Amino acid sequence: MQNSRHNYQKELEQVVEGLRREGRRPSLLLQACCAPCSSYCLEYLRQYFAVTVLYYNPNITDEAEYQRRKEEEKRLIRTYNEQVEKQDFRGMHSDEAAGLIRILDCDHEPEKFEEMARGLESCREGGERCTRCYALRLKETARRAADGGYDFFSTTLTISPLKDAERLNKIGREMGGIYGVPFLPSDFKKKNGYQRSIELSRQFHLYRQDYCGCRFSREEAENRRREKKAQEESTGNSK
Repeated sequence: MQNSRHNYQKELEQVVEGLRREGRRPSLLLQACCAPCSSYCLEYLRQYFAVTVLYYNPNITDEAEYQRRKEEEKRLIRTYNEQVEKQDFRGMHSDEAAGLIRILDCDHEPEKFEEMARGLESCREGGERCTRCYALRLKETARRAADGGYDFFSTTLTISPLKDAERLNKIGREMGGIYGVPFLPSDFKKKNGYQRSIELSRQFHLYRQDYCGCRFSREEAENRRREKKAQEESTGNSK
């Protein structure tokens, strides 16, 4: 993973500070990959934006896995919205006022990912196949943001230590230029964002998967589990 050459989280904070001075709460369409990654991103963003989550993830190969992650995303949003309705923000990362979160559901379209990945089956995880996957999801988010008249669009993907924020922000800005909607910069893993997402996942008992979603990342995760099991068995036999 490349080191980010820009502080995108600082850029986000500068945008937020400008909005606070103006007293505005613009609309934001946020592509979300799963509830654990969304947890901190939504906790932070709902203070400053009218957030609508776009659950668009054709990279998730398995239908049952796709539905499980989507239902967890919806459950998290319901929990946050209940906090707003009850005005109960105990444990919240900040004391700013929070708004209700909407969600736009999407059809499960793994064939679009497979079409995109054709010829890239042998790419390493995090390589060109992943770059094109980011572009696939951010392009659809930008298109829907333009169609829906949103002020900004963005993604939760930068929360992951395994995702290259530099690459994601460049792709987002490129798609924003094509569709005429500003991309909201971020590197949510910074300022303890990733750690906060772990805390929130435990607090809300969120399902945390151990792979990105596609069949390639699932195979890598299965290989890691087999290797770990073999090492444990080998260690046990040597005692």
